[in-house]
Amino acid sequence: MRLLVIITMFLGMVGMAVAQQSMPPAPYAYQQLDDPAQEAEAKALMETLRCLKCQSQSIADSDAPMAGDMRHQVRTRIAAGEDPEAIRAWLVERYGDWVSYAPTVSAVTWPLWAAPVILLLLALFLMRGRFRRAHTDDGKDS
Repeated sequence: MRLLVIITMFLGMVGMAVAQQSMPPAPYAYQQLDDPAQEAEAKALMETLRCLKCQSQSIADSDAPMAGDMRHQVRTRIAAGEDPEAIRAWLVERYGDWVSYAPTVSAVTWPLWAAPVILLLLALFLMRGRFRRAHTDDGKDS
């Protein structure tokens, strides 16, 4: 009985995986909009959004199915007249800040923006002290 349950679960998971791979891509995943101005707007937005699967490519450059779905969403919303920044906000809300190549400063991300400045100031402070010591040591030797 236990073996039958395991086999049934395994076949169910294999069936879901096969069904997911056999789904056709979204209509606007690889098809451009008819209006060149809208397509340019969509393309500009897609180049600033990160593919969640590839992680090093924008959704404009990625061939991953998820990137195709995101391109479809962008083009559909642009065709409906939605503002690109509203689309970006919707995608960030849905997938998190990481989806955007231009993250915003928020209560959660401000330490990431402040850390380099703090480290640079600390390095300058330490170098100032070391140079001052080296300068006074050179003066004593003569």
